[in-house]
Amino acid sequence: QVQLAESGGKLVQTGDSLRLSCAASGSNFGGGAMGWFRQAPGKEREFVATIRWATGRIYYADSVKDRFSISGDKAISAIYLQMNSLKPEDTAVYYCAAGRPILSTVRTVSGYTHWGQGTQVTVSS
Repeated sequence: QVQLAESGGKLVQTGDSLRLSCAASGSNFGGGAMGWFRQAPGKEREFVATIRWATGRIYYADSVKDRFSISGDKAISAIYLQMNSLKPEDTAVYYCAAGRPILSTVRTVSGYTHWGQGTQVTVSS
């Protein structure tokens, strides 16, 4: 059974940094992708960043590309999200996702088949 486990979410202040971690067990997604999405209250889940393991290519949402950095270890199916200069609008539940998206779905929820339970990030002003 595939499981994704996130950690690292907490309450921080505007401008702070935070690092999220995600580890996958039960499967190796070496041929696919692992990434991060987030969902704020009353909003749809949105793409944050992802790594396509086969190519090593990284994708970011425009809203975070200058502040967040995704990294990972393909061998252990683990990814990390370094978040800098956090803003109140970054407040959300952050979800780890894994799957085998094609290029046109790499930034979409539908491109991923496995999801973690989420970790809450709250940025106070």
